[in-house]
Order: sequence, then structure tokens, then C-alpha cells
Amino acid sequence: MIRVAIDGPAGVGKSSVSKALASYFSFAYLDTGAMYRACAWWCLRQGIDLDAEQVDEQTITQAVGDFFTEDHFDLSVDPDDPKVFADNVDISEEIRSSEVSSHVSAVSGIIPVRHVLIAAQRSFIEREGSPDSYSKGAGVVAEGRDITTVVSPDAEVRVLLTAREEVRQARRAGQSVQGVGAENVAARDKADSKVTSFLSAAEGVSTLDNSDLTFEQTLDALIALVEQAIEEQEYRQYAANLEGYELDDEDQSLLDADRIAGASRQSGPKPVGVLAVVGRPNVGKSTLVNRILGRRVAVVEDTPGVTRDRVSYDAEWAGNDFKLVDTGGWEADVEGIESAIASQAQVAVQLSDAVVFVVDAQVGLTDTDQRIVKLLRESGKPVVLAVNKIDDAAGEYMSAEFWKLGMGEPYAISAMHGRGVGDLLDVAIEALKKADKTSGFLTPSNLRRVALVGRPNVGKSSLLNQLAQQERAVVNELAGTTRDPIDEVVDIDGEDWLFIDTAGIKRRAHKLSGAEYYSSLRTQAAIERSELALVLFDASQPIADQDLKVMSQAVDAGRAIVLVFNKWDVLDEFDRQRLERLWNTEFDRVTWAERVNLSAKTGWHSNRLAKAMRTALESWDKRIPTGKLNAFLGRIQSAHPHPLRGGKQARVLFATQASTRPPRFVIFATGFLEHGYRRFIERSLREEFGFQGTPIQVSVHIREKRKRK
Repeated sequence: MIRVAIDGPAGVGKSSVSKALASYFSFAYLDTGAMYRACAWWCLRQGIDLDAEQVDEQTITQAVGDFFTEDHFDLSVDPDDPKVFADNVDISEEIRSSEVSSHVSAVSGIIPVRHVLIAAQRSFIEREGSPDSYSKGAGVVAEGRDITTVVSPDAEVRVLLTAREEVRQARRAGQSVQGVGAENVAARDKADSKVTSFLSAAEGVSTLDNSDLTFEQTLDALIALVEQAIEEQEYRQYAANLEGYELDDEDQSLLDADRIAGASRQSGPKPVGVLAVVGRPNVGKSTLVNRILGRRVAVVEDTPGVTRDRVSYDAEWAGNDFKLVDTGGWEADVEGIESAIASQAQVAVQLSDAVVFVVDAQVGLTDTDQRIVKLLRESGKPVVLAVNKIDDAAGEYMSAEFWKLGMGEPYAISAMHGRGVGDLLDVAIEALKKADKTSGFLTPSNLRRVALVGRPNVGKSSLLNQLAQQERAVVNELAGTTRDPIDEVVDIDGEDWLFIDTAGIKRRAHKLSGAEYYSSLRTQAAIERSELALVLFDASQPIADQDLKVMSQAVDAGRAIVLVFNKWDVLDEFDRQRLERLWNTEFDRVTWAERVNLSAKTGWHSNRLAKAMRTALESWDKRIPTGKLNAFLGRIQSAHPHPLRGGKQARVLFATQASTRPPRFVIFATGFLEHGYRRFIERSLREEFGFQGTPIQVSVHIREKRKRK
């Protein structure tokens, strides 16, 4: 049984939200305030003068006692139709009259009366919360004075609902009490507080201030508290099923957990801005990025042009969080893919708040540096000039030449060894703080993260550009154009998603070298950083082993999956039938995955992605209540018991969902469950609860029965 006790001052909406909560869970609803009103109504009907300067407390107490003990009082606990009865007559409307409302405090303020009512309320809570009562869900929601501290101090859920006085008064003003003016909540609080305290929560009572919450938000918060209590109760209940079986520490931690959920997405501190690192090819931009980040994330190689897209990273310096953007080498008057790379660098400058312009001290001032300076001046962004490859104090004189650029003081640094980088960052952070914020890289960290993965040239960057409706990533017929993961916020049907475009994986990691090797590591890191993987296949080409390996990489990482067959629009009927046959053979491991056939180049059917992505992530986040899970497993075990092996039959004691993202189930059994039976359980879970688009994990803990001493 779940008992929910909700207390709080006048005007917080206790009654409305309590009825809605009880209705949601099919619990009984007990309005203790109605019981006090009924007592005042009864006393008035008995001719007792409640307006006397000194009320007769003994007479009132006797009348109230008779009201309850001689079967004059009754009430309905249906949250959708609560009623109060006196001698089998419905008095629900009468007790809301202004006459009764103005006399409730005179009755409720008498201590012996409260004792009578507390005993009656406890009786109703125990009776209505039992499984054979009105409550289909074996629970009761009781709201009113002293409910969390005196009446039901051991309730599974105890909440003090509160709000600011001016908010409560405004709510009261919006309510109609049979045409009478709004009740003054301050006066009501003062009258009620003579015998009870409801303005601060007692120990163990949760406080919920709904001053700035809508009714729906308040209800959602209460639902979450009740669901947690139900989960805790189910853990204790099913733990009893293990009596007589030895538990190790890991098992016990599963049983003792309140509710082991997947890692929640938390919003981090807001970045101070976006800092773009630009310069000619091979001046050491990516080396500087790695130095600032303190780890090797940007691809670095002695070959010019290794970085081809603009790539952003989360960075921190001296307590300041900022976005750091690495760019491709900026060459002027170039064509082909080099032109596209230069365009990406120019876009990075436009979207940044400040720029670090890197030049090469060993090469000296070049015409390209001069042309880049002209473009930087046109952008109007603050620029900090970094003269790289000055490894010692003796070489600092080489930075003097770059005063000619007119970009202010040149800062001598060695990105390779870290010399002077701290001073450079101090200046850059100050520039970021003072800059006008126009950046497009400040992406909220609570967005759903999607990785685009697949072999090279299957259309990952084309799909990203199609979804973003702009040339966000370099697209070229040359396979492997993208080498670093790229982050892009994309609006799909009014919802923002964070897309991570990744380098294509050509061969096994141990056979790769140089830039390709580090790109493969970046791809794995992008999958690990994502929540959902869009695995792309080129439908116009035969499915290769490497396609399936990329898919397995995402599945093994436990990410939600959507399989995307690109270039589907160019296939004839024969090729489409060929792929359908492959689906039943080569893709047997992921038949649960969402699948979308589209064309990234033309956008054909790309509008189907959003629904598939949301379905996969909903499954990835899904949690099955312990009671529901065990009831289901009990049914399938009865219908299909584990096979006998050696005269013994393994039996499932109970199971719990240990985590989400992806869903992981732990089964406690009396013996080893064969692989085929585990697969049967997994298939049954999918048939019953869905889980389309997400891998699920099932582990078995074998518990041997204790030997009696």
C-alpha cells in the first residue's frame, strides 16, 4: 500500500492536485479538510453557538464525537467524484457555504476535536489504502492539516505543498465560494497555526514550492515522488523473495538502490564565448588546440591540410569555460577542396566571438598572412596574434617582424612545448569576455546528441548538410574528406539536436596510420559521446564487412540506433529486393533497430528521420517498474519454463531493471540460464514493452540456496 500525505497552507491547490494525483494512480482520495467542514456544519445544525466569545469546547467535542462514532458521517473516496454525507444525505455543497467556511477554525482549533478527527482520518487512510477498498492501485492520497506529521507520519510519500503568500491570495481570488469574496489567506494561516505548523516541513517531509509552477508541473513533480516510492516498495517486496538465498555485495546494492537510473543530461556552466583558431596550413593550429585542451583530440600531422572542417571543443582556462574551434588551413586563391576548406575557416570566424591568428615564426611573414589579416579586419572580431614555433627565449626576437601586420602585440609561443600559451590564453579570454556575443557554437549541453557514423563516402556529411540546410561540412567525392568529429545544432520539426559528423572508418584500427588512425579514434570517441548513432549505408553499393563492423561498434557501445540506407532513390526494384533479403540475414543482430531509406543528396524521405530518432531515444530511456516486470516474467516462465538439465531446472526468482541508456536488466535465478533462454527472455521483453531502436542488456545472477546449519 502506498500512502501519500500532502499538507500546506491555504491557496496552494492541495485539493485539486491531490485529486488529480489519486486519479492518475487509481488511488483513493481523502479530503481531511472536508471532514473539518462537515464537523462545523454538524455543530451548527445541532444549534451550537460557534460565534460565542467563549465557545463551549466540551459540547463541541461531544457533538463531533457522536458525529463519527454513531455513524452519522460518511464520505466517498472517489477522486473524480468526492462526496461527504451526513445521515446518508449528500452535504458536499453545503459544507462549502460561507456560513460553514467562516466557522471551521472555531471547531478545528479545539485540541480534543482534532484528536477525534485524527483518529477518524487514520482509520479512513488504513481502510481506503487496502487492496480490497475503492483503490484499484492499493493506495490513498490524503491532504489536509497535520497530515504529514501527526495523522500519517509514516506515509510512504509526505509532501509540504507551499507557495508565496501573494501567489496564494491571487489563487484564492480566482476561486468562487458560492459568490462570497475571496478568503484572506493570511488570516486563515494565523487561525490555523494556533494548533498546527504547516509553513515549514518536518524532518523527512519533501517541500514543493509551486509559486512559479503550473498545475501540470506540480502534478508531474508529485507523480515522480510517488513512482519512486512505489519502486522502493517493490524492491523491498521482491527482496523478500530472496530469503534463504545468499546475496553478495553487488546484489545487495541493486536491492538497496532507490531507483538506479541512467546518467541524466545536466547543463554545464555557460561558456564565456567562442574562440576560433585560424591561420595558414601547417602553422600549428591543431597542435595549439591540443595544448589548450590538455589532450590530443585534434588530428596533427606534418602534412598540410590535415584539418579540413571547422571543429569545436569544450575548453576551460582559469575557471572560464569556452568553445574552442579548430579550422582548416586558410589559403587564398585556391580551388576545389582547398577552397571549401578555406570557406569553412571563414565561416568559423563569422560565427566566433574572438580569434587567435596563428603564424609561423620559422617561415616568417607571408603574403597569405597579409591577405588573412585583411579578411580578419573585415570580420570586426577581436584578434589575438600568436607567433608559433618559438621554443626558447633566444628566438623571441623573431616575433618582432609580425608587428607589421597591425594586429597588436604578437605573442611568442611554442604550441608543441606549451611555452607562452598561458599568457596567450589570458589575453584571449579577456577578449572573449569583452566581445559582442554573435557565435553559433554555444550549444546547450542538454541537447540530444546524435553521431553520424559509417564507412567513408556513404553520405554522412551530405546528410548533415541536408538536415542543417546549409553547407556545414566539406563534401567531396574524395573519400575520407571528414577526419575530425564536427558538432552542429540542427533544428528538426522545431526541436534542436546536436549532430556529430565523424570521419569514415576504412580499415581495422591497427592497420591505420597517421591521420587515418587518429580519425578512427575520433569516430569511436564520437560514438561514446553520443546518445543515438545514425549508422549510414550506401544502398547503391554491396554491404561490406566494414559496414557491419561500424554498426556493431555502435551497438556494442550501448547507443540507440537508427539504420540509414542512403541513395535508396537510385535503386531499381531488383536492388531493393536484394537489400530486403540481406536485412533478414546480415542484419539479424539488429532487427530491433529503426530503419530509414532516404537520399541525403536530394533530401528524399529525410523527413522520416525525426520520428525514428525520437522512438529510438524513448526506448533507450525507458524504465519498466519492478512489479510490472516481475509479473510479466512470471507469466512467460509459467508458459515456457527453463529446460531441465541434469534433472534440475533453473528458476527465475525475480528481476529488476538496474539502469537505462541502454536498458539493463538483472535477473536473479536459482541456476545457470542457457544462452537460448536468455535470448527468449530478451525477445519477450521487446514484444511486451517495445524497446524499438535500442539494445537491451540482460545479465543473470545465480543465487545458491543457503545450507541450513
